Amino acid sequence: MPTTAPRFGAALARLLLVTAALLGTLLAGATPASAHAALTGSNPKDGAVVAGAPQDVTLTFSEQVAMGDDSIRVMDPSAKRVDTGELRDLCSGSLIKYGVALHSGLPNGTYTVAWQAVSADSHPISGAFTFSIGAPSQTTVDLPEQKAGGGLVGGLYDIARYAAYAGFILLAGGAAFVLACWQRGAGVRALQRLVVQGWVTLTAATLAMLLLRNPYTGSGELADVFDLTGLKAVLDTKTGAALVSRLLLLGAAALFVAVLFGAFAKRETAPDEPGGEEAANENKDLAFGLAIGGTVVAAGIAATWALSEHASTGIQPAIAMPVDVLHLLAVAAWLGGLAALLVALHQAPPGIERDAVQRFSRVAFGSVLVLAATGLYQSWRQVGSWSALTDTSYGQLLLVKVALVALLVGVAWISRRWTARLTVPTAPAAQAAAEEPAEEPVEEPAEERADEQAEEQAEEPAPVTVPVTVPDDPERAAQLARQQAALTTTREKRIRNADAERTGLRRSVLAEAAVAVVLLAVTSVLTSTEPGRAGGQATTAVPDRPVKISIPFDTGGADGKGTARLELDPGRTGGNDMHLWLDRPNGKPLDVPEVKVAFTLESKRIGPLPVTPDRLATGHWTASGVQIPLPGDWKIEVTVRSSDIDQVTVKKNVKIG
Repeated sequence: MPTTAPRFGAALARLLLVTAALLGTLLAGATPASAHAALTGSNPKDGAVVAGAPQDVTLTFSEQVAMGDDSIRVMDPSAKRVDTGELRDLCSGSLIKYGVALHSGLPNGTYTVAWQAVSADSHPISGAFTFSIGAPSQTTVDLPEQKAGGGLVGGLYDIARYAAYAGFILLAGGAAFVLACWQRGAGVRALQRLVVQGWVTLTAATLAMLLLRNPYTGSGELADVFDLTGLKAVLDTKTGAALVSRLLLLGAAALFVAVLFGAFAKRETAPDEPGGEEAANENKDLAFGLAIGGTVVAAGIAATWALSEHASTGIQPAIAMPVDVLHLLAVAAWLGGLAALLVALHQAPPGIERDAVQRFSRVAFGSVLVLAATGLYQSWRQVGSWSALTDTSYGQLLLVKVALVALLVGVAWISRRWTARLTVPTAPAAQAAAEEPAEEPVEEPAEERADEQAEEQAEEPAPVTVPVTVPDDPERAAQLARQQAALTTTREKRIRNADAERTGLRRSVLAEAAVAVVLLAVTSVLTSTEPGRAGGQATTAVPDRPVKISIPFDTGGADGKGTARLELDPGRTGGNDMHLWLDRPNGKPLDVPEVKVAFTLESKRIGPLPVTPDRLATGHWTASGVQIPLPGDWKIEVTVRSSDIDQVTVKKNVKIG
């Protein structure tokens, strides 16, 4: 419910226009960078055919990664490992390079390299490629389809990540709501449960992530949760240290919650005592101390995310990490306060005061401004270009998140209108309901009549108190207690609904909370998604959808007719392996002195990008690392020269990416 200004709609429109202008300026001027680590090169290259067996295999990455002795595996055509299993750190300056040595005397054939690492932003990455010694051959290597960080362990880790965010929002946002908006709420049991549940959820989720971290970044086997050696290795990593720090800070948060709902709640709800002015000043001092201490603890917990995930890598980490902390605190203040407000609105009268709701409205508006500023910076840093908004998973999820935030602000504007009309329930009906004497239920012979009688008595304008004698029979006494509870619940509901404005506000806030739950889910997925800036540096994977075309040609000379068959593997943006075969009309291979290929994306005025393939065998040419910078309808030109004077260029359009 962000704002109490009278012209909120106009102010919001101006804010959105300024935001759009800033976003356009930032994204238009952005330059490519990396966030998730990406494989940028290898030796041998993917698809390369080398004359003799190499001594080692090396991999180059775009940024620092964590690897172990089993992170790079090289397998021969029969799926037998041929590397020594000892990782070599070949990093030098800005060059991030690792490798493994190979056994000597390797025979000809196709070899598969499978690798797995942990990016500097804590997310596991993996990939595989092949190279051949002498000539390509069949291979029996069966690589797992499951990517690093997937499967059951990945699903559990993602659930724990979501729960951690939700717990932090309830803990920090709920406590902030009490201190900044409704200090009397410190004595409300429902609010106490909300904040304590946030603490329990965050603590349990952090412990789960710590235990799941080893299988999540390694084998993917759930049984490895109990591997103490793996757990020790996790504690030595940046992410492990962040999770342990979070647990320590949660200990301080437990003390904060105990004081907030203990000494502070008792002072706030205690009746007037001698020296009331002095007691009020002491309570203000305690509230101020709790606010300072709570902010420090909340910022420390938020920093455990900033120090171990996207904000800690890529460009400008010194700026990005404090910005990320502010972003998380603003989210907690808004969404956590929203959850606390929803709980407060469902309490029996007098419930939450109008002034408290308006104070939260101002807090929420300030949170939206902080979210807009920090979100703009994060979007520029992680996306980097307009095309990445639609061409990468990260950009698409970011657009969904922006749409949800806009929807949330729209519903909040409706809530603000209800807030302006909100009154403390002093209507005659509410007063009469509040002043009703507590009647005892009339004894009935049938238990099933209890709920019906409760409703009938609740609907009477002036219920009559009929004294009865509570029977000595425990079973009958329990029945009467249930009747009394039903009467009390019905009366409280009637009193709570006596104020139509309060009812409307509850409904709109409930709608806000529903959108917030979906928004939190999208945010959790975003944290584990490769940022748009790194989208163009996707790691090379085992081919699965190559692009294949066939083009007939005729150079005009003797033996100049045939068909060119071109295969681009994997047929998407980034590096590709290209194979070109020339066939005679009878299907036999055709050898020619020269073959050239060019790629042109006319819609973007890119190209022609020339490729000169190497002759691999009779009628077979190949080239590795063919770069396709953007997806689209590419024109492929194949030039065939069959003699010094006989040459032809044939063309075909094909969709790539």
